[in-house]
Amino acid sequence: MSFNIALSGLNASNQELNTISNNIANSSTTGFKESRTEFGSVYNGGQAGGVQVNGISQNFDSLGSIAGTGRSLDMALTGGGFFVIQEGNGQMSYTRNGAFSMDANGYIVSNTGGSLQGYQVDGNNNLLEGSVGNLKIDSASLPAKATDSMTFTSNLDSRSEVVDTATYPFDPSDSNSYTNSYTTPVYDSLGNEHTLTQYFVKTADNEWSIHSVVDGDTTNVITESPVTFDTTGKLTSNPSYTVTANAAGANPLDITIDISKLSQYGSDFVVSQNSANGYTAGDFADIRIESNGMVYATYSNGQSLLQGQLVLANFTAPQELLQTSNTSWTQTFASGNPVYGVPGTGQFGELASGALESSNVDLTSELVSLMTAQRNYQANTKTISTSDQLMQSLFNAV
Repeated sequence: MSFNIALSGLNASNQELNTISNNIANSSTTGFKESRTEFGSVYNGGQAGGVQVNGISQNFDSLGSIAGTGRSLDMALTGGGFFVIQEGNGQMSYTRNGAFSMDANGYIVSNTGGSLQGYQVDGNNNLLEGSVGNLKIDSASLPAKATDSMTFTSNLDSRSEVVDTATYPFDPSDSNSYTNSYTTPVYDSLGNEHTLTQYFVKTADNEWSIHSVVDGDTTNVITESPVTFDTTGKLTSNPSYTVTANAAGANPLDITIDISKLSQYGSDFVVSQNSANGYTAGDFADIRIESNGMVYATYSNGQSLLQGQLVLANFTAPQELLQTSNTSWTQTFASGNPVYGVPGTGQFGELASGALESSNVDLTSELVSLMTAQRNYQANTKTISTSDQLMQSLFNAV
């Protein structure tokens, strides 16, 4: 009996040594989770029968350190969750290894060739939440977009003196004919840049005129007048106006300017917002991934277009996942169905782009465990040796 008990101990210790060796070997593997051998006693009719391995559990609760790499498609999770990958055979796998790249067709793929899953976008780059599929980057050049809207928020100084328009009729070259000015770059349908300059002229108490000039062409001055304010400095006239101008070889400019937040207080002329849509053509430059999983393509003209949002998965019983490689798992009946979400919400950690999660193996602890497992192995070997000697002595005595 003691021989069989010691033999079970040898087998169990051997499996523990294999587990520890695997942990040590993968101490530098990205996204690796350390394993632990779980033992249980064996009894035969109330009599001790040795030991058995009940299972190998993995530590999903401990995070590995986050190491920066500088690669935009390297990603690490700062909390719970798994990246969702569709493998070539159509099966879904789950991993903490965030080393991704872009293939020749623009898809974001793992180092096994599987496609990263996320919410996709429609033809206008609007996010389609609930539509999970392969994330793809459109690396084509971005065509030019004409400016057709602009938001201008500013304060006009109520302390400014009224301009005598009879003596000083509006003239962009004469600073006496206007109170303040501000220039904004705008673009035509070919992506050519133009300048839109707004001249603000105080014509009376709480009353102003706005003269708009494109590319300094004083033969085409767009005037919005009067622009009025109440006694509390709030705008009371039209909240927007339109500027039109010709553009050589392109469609005419037609820009609606939102001035609904224009104010008139006793403080300096300050522009707090001046945003116009439109841009020149640009070439694909890079990929940017936000902490919430939003994926953007960036272009040489400074623009960014949303390409999708990656999703994460988690499970009620992650210990029951079936391990298919050192850093990948698949769903089982015991693990439960995956719960999907986006980074930074609920049980899911935020995303760190340009970084990878290291293995959570503690080498010091593993080396101590290795020595303990070796002693257990040696002790069981000694038990077998002693049992053999006792048996031999018994045979000799007979």
